[in-house]
Amino acid sequence: MYRKFFKRFFDFLLSLMALLVLSPVLLILILLGAIKMKGNPFFTQLRPGKNEKIFKLIKFRTMTNAKDKDGNLLPDEVRLTKYGKILRSTSLDELPELINILKGDMSIIGPRPLLVRYLERYNDFQHRRHEVRPGLTGHAQVHGRNAISWEDKFRYDVEYVDNISLRMDFKIFVGTIMAVLKHEGISSETSATMEEFMGTVEEGVK
Repeated sequence: MYRKFFKRFFDFLLSLMALLVLSPVLLILILLGAIKMKGNPFFTQLRPGKNEKIFKLIKFRTMTNAKDKDGNLLPDEVRLTKYGKILRSTSLDELPELINILKGDMSIIGPRPLLVRYLERYNDFQHRRHEVRPGLTGHAQVHGRNAISWEDKFRYDVEYVDNISLRMDFKIFVGTIMAVLKHEGISSETSATMEEFMGTVEEGVK
């Protein structure tokens, strides 16, 4: 009952309340972001949602669009600004996703929405993460966020899909607050954000 009805009801109600309560904060971040990013403070990108339906995710920008002489974007660690690092470390860059939750593209709790190009790189097990709406935070985010491997992330995602409950969502919500306060798992060991997922090499396949 919770998975089929109450989860979406709570998502809608809580995201609406959060948008109303946090509207002054959002307004300040919009104005500050426009100044710091010298233009549009928002970052939008197509992401796969439930049943791999594509939607437009909205966040606050944390990186510039700086490119090299060939017109290619510079590495994340170069484009990530000091202002962007603050947004990421506090997860304030995620606040506009409340709009995605209100619209029904996302849930408060669920597997994080990743890049569309990853869809063709998933194995059958990893595709199962799209059986539910993606979330603002999720099971993987309270178990290391960007500091764990892609395979571990997907294992946590599917574990969530198989065990959704009000109790589990509450534990993840509280765990997320603790992780944000401790600034845990913001970056991987080798990147300012997270390395690109190139697919999982199956055992026995070379």
